[in-house]
Amino acid sequence: MMQGFPPKPEAQVTLANWRSPPFHVWGFQHVREIVPSADIPNAPNAVWQLPSRPDDLSRITFEHKGKRFDFESFLRGTDTDGIVILHRGGVVHEAYAHGMTRHTPHILMSVSKSLLGIIAGILIEKGVLDLDRGVADVIPELGDTAFAGATVGDLLDMRAGIHFDEDYLATSGMIVDYRKSHGWNPREPGDPLSDMRSFFRNFKQSDGPHGGRFRYVSPNTDLLGWIIERVTNTRYADLVSTQLWQPMGAERSAYITVDRLGAPRCAGGVCATAMDLARIGQLIVQSGRRDGTAVIPVSWIDEITEHGDTEAWDHGDFAGYFPNLSMHYRHKWYVVRGVRPLLFALGVHGQYLFVDRTRQVVVAKLSSQELPLDSELILLTLAGVEAIRAQLD
Repeated sequence: MMQGFPPKPEAQVTLANWRSPPFHVWGFQHVREIVPSADIPNAPNAVWQLPSRPDDLSRITFEHKGKRFDFESFLRGTDTDGIVILHRGGVVHEAYAHGMTRHTPHILMSVSKSLLGIIAGILIEKGVLDLDRGVADVIPELGDTAFAGATVGDLLDMRAGIHFDEDYLATSGMIVDYRKSHGWNPREPGDPLSDMRSFFRNFKQSDGPHGGRFRYVSPNTDLLGWIIERVTNTRYADLVSTQLWQPMGAERSAYITVDRLGAPRCAGGVCATAMDLARIGQLIVQSGRRDGTAVIPVSWIDEITEHGDTEAWDHGDFAGYFPNLSMHYRHKWYVVRGVRPLLFALGVHGQYLFVDRTRQVVVAKLSSQELPLDSELILLTLAGVEAIRAQLD
């Protein structure tokens, strides 16, 4: 893809095809060349240096649905572009494919939501954001929409009773209009100018009560970004930089896609390196602290880990993707419950951040899977991560 000056038409990655195979392999690593973006600067003089402690993961083998996998076949089978594995604060494995390198920012898709969950926790700890505050109280422009009566907490836990069909393969309808509003799809002839903030006024239908079952609606997270910007009077990209990216010691700047008016795509538009994504996981392992300084409130991490609603999850949209697992969703993070809970962030096409606080294991995995949500590859990824956790126990 994108070889030659200019590339041949059939090899050109454009706004119309950048999320579709085979163009997405290149597109996921070059998003800022396709969609407008805002920078999330790091602090180059304060990089968190993670020690290298290589481990031989070729010993990992596991069986999944009657097939035997080793570590390399697991990576290939899940279309891995980049993976970083940490254990007890050291880098035990780092690998890249499909043109990606340690310094390549890759789109995180909905792992971006989990980063917003961290920013929200920091702001709540500072008394700037209130979980119980009504959406329409902060954004009165939405007082006559289905968001009326929902709270910040409802949006964080995906329990706002909003009707929205999140069909990633749809070619028409509200989800396509949503993508056009934030500049991820091209406008068609005759389409009016759109933007993300005005798009929220289209939500007129409810789908149950606020605070009910888990209902996965990506625009909830973009709306939270608007709420955060309004209560802080600060651009979201700048907040991520000052509250997380710089204090964490990110090695590289990240960026986030924005619409034509600069509204951030908080639900899926963050692009970062696999190593910096792993640093977020290590920060969680260390109870939110780096060099003795609190970056993420440990009370927020504990809240995510311990206080999700399993009933809301069991009656929600995604339980079928994770059969026979006791799980919950809290503040934009998934949690597999148990003696050794597994926290993870998930994005379409195979983006993940796994955190095992007990074993002190972090797995940051960025991919270019063909389907947005592939139930078989989700289960294979979970099986592979479980084998990694067992190897590093």
